[in-house]
Amino acid sequence: MTTTSTPNNHEMGWAAFERGVRALRESYAAIPDHATVRLAKKTSNLFRSRAKNPHPGLDVSGLNKVIAIDPEAMTADVAGMCTYEDLVAATLRYGLAPLVVPQLKTITLGGAVTGLGIESTSFRSGLPHESVVEMDIFTGTGEIVTASPTNEHADLFFGFPNSYGTLGYSTRLKITLEPVKPFVALRHVRFPSVLALQQALDRIVTERSWDGEAVDYLDGVVFTADESYLVLGRQTDEAGPVSDYTGSQIFYRSIQHPAGDSPTRDRLTISDYLWRWDTDWFWCSRAFGAQNPKIRRLWPKRLLRSSFYWKLIALDHRFDIADRLNARKGLPPNERVVQDIEVPIERTAEFVGWFLENIPIEPIWLCPLRLHQPAPPGADDDRPWPLYPLEPRRTYVNVGFWSAVPKIAGEPEGRANILIEKTVSAMDGHKSLYSDAYYDEDEFDELYGGEALRLLKKTYDPTSRFLDLYAKAVRRQ
Repeated sequence: MTTTSTPNNHEMGWAAFERGVRALRESYAAIPDHATVRLAKKTSNLFRSRAKNPHPGLDVSGLNKVIAIDPEAMTADVAGMCTYEDLVAATLRYGLAPLVVPQLKTITLGGAVTGLGIESTSFRSGLPHESVVEMDIFTGTGEIVTASPTNEHADLFFGFPNSYGTLGYSTRLKITLEPVKPFVALRHVRFPSVLALQQALDRIVTERSWDGEAVDYLDGVVFTADESYLVLGRQTDEAGPVSDYTGSQIFYRSIQHPAGDSPTRDRLTISDYLWRWDTDWFWCSRAFGAQNPKIRRLWPKRLLRSSFYWKLIALDHRFDIADRLNARKGLPPNERVVQDIEVPIERTAEFVGWFLENIPIEPIWLCPLRLHQPAPPGADDDRPWPLYPLEPRRTYVNVGFWSAVPKIAGEPEGRANILIEKTVSAMDGHKSLYSDAYYDEDEFDELYGGEALRLLKKTYDPTSRFLDLYAKAVRRQ
């Protein structure tokens, strides 16, 4: 017998969900026929700028909660605009969690599926869209279709990831959950070179263990060419003291220890582990002074979170604060270099070495991933997700770097980002599209499944109510 949870403050229930869908349909009807359809959503985890929408957008305000959880089947029905913060809070009540929980609390499930996401379980569970069983998608025709790997809309199911709203928006997603234990035991292992780290990473991905101890979570940080770490996490239900990195202590600094020392150990609750990066937005909070001990003592704890730093970033973009301060100091303006890329694991040390020599940004984040096996029924065995065509049975490493570099007079706009794009492509890698992109149309078409997207647009958005992916990702329309 299937048991569905009783709604709590993180869950909306089916009746509330249907009201949210009605509001969505009504808002669509109010948009002029000639207008491009966008979301009426003030917040975003995108770093690329967007043209202002002169028309009303889709009202998704009623689609922001967990609908229901089935703890026996270990599945959840979730509204598309539900944040992972709310989703995790609801599932942990049952000792369950999504297979992949992206690092920032305000990322939505629908956003992670249509725009990709990654975390320290990706070496064993792939990407967020791979845990989706089925999803309801509001298409460019104004209809909501249910897409699954085996039904008549399987083409949309596989084409939806990395489409960034160009094929529609998910209103409901049914996802698989996994059991989790209440604590995560951590080991911080230091390596003298990125090549040594790469070799260890490859072994751990294959064996799911290190030095005789299981590894359930796996990511890493490169501070310099000769100081890099893997953070190995193991689920445990053993009671004991835990660290707290939601206040004065800073997680990424806890990773570091002197060369030659044995790996250091730490313990977090499962909730604090899943959000360990959110408090300081990895290490980006230092740009706002939040890591200065004097300032941190006065900083309200509730504002030590990525969603608040986003507001500070928005103010900077609106008033060019950083560039104005640079100008007063006689410094050039900055080029934003905020990217996540994937390269095959065997090219990791090569790419990181190139990056450290050419792009003055440290630290950088490493996170291995493999497409989840087995692939869903109906998937293409060679490239199951055509708009982000990673190879099955191949390990990649996500390299994340989020900062800025000085612009160089006389160089083209986006010089550093263009150089990164070319290097990643030369190494048979891919780049996520949540931030600035500079590809020409032909290369973009080849890298991001252009022909597959065009076929899907003919079926699910025949009058082009949604923007084209190149227009969104590169032209920033």
